Amino acid sequence: MSFVVPRTVTLQQPPRITFGPHSAEAALNELARTGRYKRVFVCASPSVRSHAEKLTAPFRATSAAVEIVATIPPEPTASLCETLRARAKSFSPDLVLAIGGGSVLDVAKLVAALHDRPESVDKFYGIGVLAGRRTALICVPTTAGTGSEVSPNALLFDEPTSSKKAIISPALVPDAAIVDPALMVSLPPALTATVGIDALTHCLEAYANQVAHPLVDPYALEGVRLIGAHLAQAVANGHDLEARSAVALGSLYGGLCLGPVNTAGVHALAYPLGGEFHLAHGVSIALMLPHVVRFNCSVMPARHAALARALGAHSDGDQALAAELPHLLEKLIAACGLTGGLSAHGIPREALGKLVEGGLAVTRLLKNNPREITRVDALQIYEASF
Repeated sequence: MSFVVPRTVTLQQPPRITFGPHSAEAALNELARTGRYKRVFVCASPSVRSHAEKLTAPFRATSAAVEIVATIPPEPTASLCETLRARAKSFSPDLVLAIGGGSVLDVAKLVAALHDRPESVDKFYGIGVLAGRRTALICVPTTAGTGSEVSPNALLFDEPTSSKKAIISPALVPDAAIVDPALMVSLPPALTATVGIDALTHCLEAYANQVAHPLVDPYALEGVRLIGAHLAQAVANGHDLEARSAVALGSLYGGLCLGPVNTAGVHALAYPLGGEFHLAHGVSIALMLPHVVRFNCSVMPARHAALARALGAHSDGDQALAAELPHLLEKLIAACGLTGGLSAHGIPREALGKLVEGGLAVTRLLKNNPREITRVDALQIYEASF
């Protein structure tokens, strides 16, 4: 069998990744005992303040100064990031520790990289604009969704343009990622579902992608399998540590896909739903996922077939398997309690044109999509999801 020489790809990931239930306390204790960190700035959300207090105890035990900012909301804005940068600058940390969901991790990554720089955050939008980071960064996710703990990406809502903006740089890859599924057991079912679908989509879109790569494919396909097989159970019983662990590992795999490959049309068309209507990112992804995949699955049939198999399909032939994929996704989304289309989330039909404009503007992701999405195509996809 012939082998097609792939394009050059570079995997950029934390030099230290810890994974396992109840691993966070011991891992942070080990890092604190090195004595390297004297001033620890902690970014967290209000819901995980107690986790932040407990997990920073090892640093306090070494007489390190610790400041916890547990006010970061979902879908953080650029102005919020600037406020936290100023606070971090006055504290002068040698370590930024992020404890929370993807929004917390994204903001913390930017705080670590930018608190000692004069430029505003909007000067770093884009790929490879941000060079270097002088402050240590450790990320501890408490949701299984974005994979931000191992990715070079950070997203902010930019108020002047009412859109999400990405900052993508090797400088945003943390020095350590600690993934402890036991920290996720209290995550509410609805949030477990939406962030889990987002994580699955990272893997799915990295596999069925114009720039898919054989070095990344195993992460992507196994991530789809793990999340597809266990997400509904994690939603139904958040204290099922086996299901939580499987989904957390799948999410981590999705994060490892983001740097070298990234996502595609589902994310591109989902972003305006958050920007224009402030829907949670995971909800936006769940609304768009089956419809974009249905549009895509006639191309790259072997890859879409492999994704269908990873979700449990057994049809004969790639075309038949690929055609099953959107139905399997709809079934999983429904099993996780996510129902209704755009209209059920308060989006009026007259807004579809504006959504099309917003989605088509996300060219950095659309270029990865298996199939070109034209203006007409985008409108039909939005209408199908209405």
